[in-house]
Amino acid sequence: MAIKEHTISLLVNNQPGVLSRIAGVFSSRGYNIRSLCVAETTNPEISRITLTSRAESDFTEKIKKQLDKLVDVISVTDFTGAPAVQRELMLISLCLTPENRKEVLRAIDLFGCRVVAMSEECLIMEITANKDKTAAILKYFELFGVEEMNRTGAIAVFRQAREG
Repeated sequence: MAIKEHTISLLVNNQPGVLSRIAGVFSSRGYNIRSLCVAETTNPEISRITLTSRAESDFTEKIKKQLDKLVDVISVTDFTGAPAVQRELMLISLCLTPENRKEVLRAIDLFGCRVVAMSEECLIMEITANKDKTAAILKYFELFGVEEMNRTGAIAVFRQAREG
């Protein structure tokens, strides 16, 4: 079976230990969580967990059955291959030189990034995009010597209302 990246979203009760139990389901079956984003929904008693994992194509059904057994899991949604908008946020810190300053600033504008902090010697930029675009932008800016990089996990929303 082909290995691919899966994006799963869970609605869960906002309680201590829920994330640990979900991570335990993944680790006990030998799956690695590659990215993770957790936040309260508009209802503070419910959190949304969005995670990605690389696995074979029947992964979603197997893991969904296990996650549905957990008391605090309200719903499990698979965004893999669905018409959805997925984004992640990435912060990149770069040191500037007189030689690269103009080129870096021009590239930031071209890529649609945003400078969030800047001094004579360094800058921090913010990128919000899909995973492929953030990876391409990071690769480009590595030419200038990335000092530090941090990115969130993926978040996703369906493009249109789902039936059912």
